[in-house]
Amino acid sequence: MNSQRRRFMKAAAAGGVAYAFGRTPGTVYAQTVGMGGFTDYKALVCVFLFGGNDSWNMVVPTSTAEYNAYYASRSGGTASDLAIPQSSLLPINPLLPNQFGTFGFHPSMVGMQQLFQTGKCAIMANIGPLITPTTKAQYQQPGWLLPPQLFSHNDQQDQWHSLRGRALLKSGWGGRVADVLNAQLGGQQLALNVSLAGQTLFQAGNQATPYVMGSGGATTFTGFTGNTIATQRRQTFEAIANASYPDIYERGYAAVQKRAVQFADTVNSALSSSLPFGANSLPEGTLSPLATQLRTVAKMIRQRSMLSMSRQIFFVSTGGFDSHDNQNTDQPNLLSNVSDSMQRFYNAMVEIGMQDSVTSFTHSDFGRTLTSNGDGSDHAWGGVQLVVGGGVLGQNIYGQYPLLQVSTSNPLDVGGGRFIPTTSADQYAATLARWFGVADADLHLVAPNINNFPLRNLGFLA
Repeated sequence: MNSQRRRFMKAAAAGGVAYAFGRTPGTVYAQTVGMGGFTDYKALVCVFLFGGNDSWNMVVPTSTAEYNAYYASRSGGTASDLAIPQSSLLPINPLLPNQFGTFGFHPSMVGMQQLFQTGKCAIMANIGPLITPTTKAQYQQPGWLLPPQLFSHNDQQDQWHSLRGRALLKSGWGGRVADVLNAQLGGQQLALNVSLAGQTLFQAGNQATPYVMGSGGATTFTGFTGNTIATQRRQTFEAIANASYPDIYERGYAAVQKRAVQFADTVNSALSSSLPFGANSLPEGTLSPLATQLRTVAKMIRQRSMLSMSRQIFFVSTGGFDSHDNQNTDQPNLLSNVSDSMQRFYNAMVEIGMQDSVTSFTHSDFGRTLTSNGDGSDHAWGGVQLVVGGGVLGQNIYGQYPLLQVSTSNPLDVGGGRFIPTTSADQYAATLARWFGVADADLHLVAPNINNFPLRNLGFLA
């Protein structure tokens, strides 16, 4: 038996089983579920735009004075101009025109324009990681509490994922939602958090851990199906995994392998039995990588009862937004993909009658500078995010959209059109978590800095 164990562990370390301790596609980690449970279903879908989206071109003011300030700051009359022509912007009419004026979406974002105008999309203005409300004078004050390493990709991705401020946290706010709601998850067959885009800090809890799968489904171990030898191979694997091991690490390792196989079977069985979606949503066939991830999410939501799920948080992503160069060439396709994919996902939720129970929202590393570097824009801070769903109180802009003017007299510009956020990522997360089912008294466990801000609920969800 000792020899058998050693061979098992050696083979696992050399082959596909070994990755079960690293959270790569195909790996499953499930939190312990408690008694009780929700009587309804809700899902949050985080769409992460890796690289730092230049969102000042995603939603642009079109009223005369505000557009002129934007154009003067983004345009120098050369090929390096970043300003979108006013006549090309897709017009939208926020419900509070006296406060915000008129705006337009980037010309490639037809889907978002349609969702906004029908009240299914909300715009979050000048939002970013903050520890406490911050003025320009405070930003310039030595020792003021600021998120560390501003304008750094990895650090600011971690800030969005974890809301950690200056604390050393190993958990993300999606993972902490799972921690808080653990006792209410009943008999869910999978973890609350599911990533279709690899390991992410966003979904790591202090107790709860996520299920990580591929964009089209759970990655299975090869050689376990197809013929008699494959069946025998699986039986041998299960016998070794089920053996009695005196060492705690061997027992834990074997348990991970068993769950990986069992949960992959469960998930793929549910996905394979899902009916296809329509041509205007997420049909079978070739879609963009982002839309493909969202199609799998939509299938899992459709099969929620088969998996006994009441609450789920999904993580999907797309990249290419680090637009230091070629911005005018690359950005239209990037924003078109986000707009089309999120609209298709919303349409899929309408098909299955779940649009009011599912909210998708964007995150990105940071906003971009308002000024051009000659071929693109550079790392900044505050930016614009989008929220989509039937429960969204849309056709509105939440927060303070800044005057897009590069000037030392601009109270939010700390240089080059890097804007201090006026809405915090903690407020954003707390509003989403509250809708999802987290009690107001527990919001500080999800968003650690929320008590530093006077407004705990931004009001964009019913």
